[in-house]
Amino acid sequence: MSDRFYALSIAGGRGERLRPLTDSRPKPMVEINGKPLIAYQIDWMRSQGVTDVVFLTGYMGNIIQEYFGDGSDHGINALYSVEKTPLGRGGAIKQGLSLVPKDAKTVLVANGDVITNQPLEPIRELHDSSGAFGTMMLVPYPSQYGVVESDTQNVVTRFIEKGSLPFWINAGVYLFDRQIESMLPDIGDHETSTFQDLAKQGRLSAFQSKMAWTSIESPKDLSDITDQIREGRLVLADV
Repeated sequence: MSDRFYALSIAGGRGERLRPLTDSRPKPMVEINGKPLIAYQIDWMRSQGVTDVVFLTGYMGNIIQEYFGDGSDHGINALYSVEKTPLGRGGAIKQGLSLVPKDAKTVLVANGDVITNQPLEPIRELHDSSGAFGTMMLVPYPSQYGVVESDTQNVVTRFIEKGSLPFWINAGVYLFDRQIESMLPDIGDHETSTFQDLAKQGRLSAFQSKMAWTSIESPKDLSDITDQIREGRLVLADV
């Protein structure tokens, strides 16, 4: 059994909604307080015991490779799986898993634009005890607007600035059994193929997290997370 802990970071996106920042770099390399977005994710992975990271690259992937190199300066062993043609996220994961040893039991997979401080241990405990092929992290659905609460007398009682709706969404962080490779599409998205099949089989678990999490989708997301980190309102990996 390998004593290495492998992770895949899905880092091939163009990030059209972050243009013009992404005209000269891939989305995961957009900076937050002078540090690439994906570097925060790698800090988190390393703090959770990850030893080897396979970067799934596509658009301007050379910039990611130039930044991380062999990974030694960042406390990891870095590997690169390069899409020559678009494979979709599921296809990219499948190609990247070919670089992970067959005896690696569990592999962490994360979208390259996700930042979180969720500890992995409780997710691993659920994954190991459930017998699932995959476990996905869920987070509360963030409200786009501030919420106003009122009482039965129609008196406003509380303002909640961008709270959460009573739903859970896919956080883009997963633990996969290594054997999931054969279930992934060669080209396409794992969420519309593999996950659907696993859900029907009862082999997909869900871990509900209320720890800090964000996915950078817009300039406003970027601005908000920049302020939170700079002002100390968001504490990330202790590295």
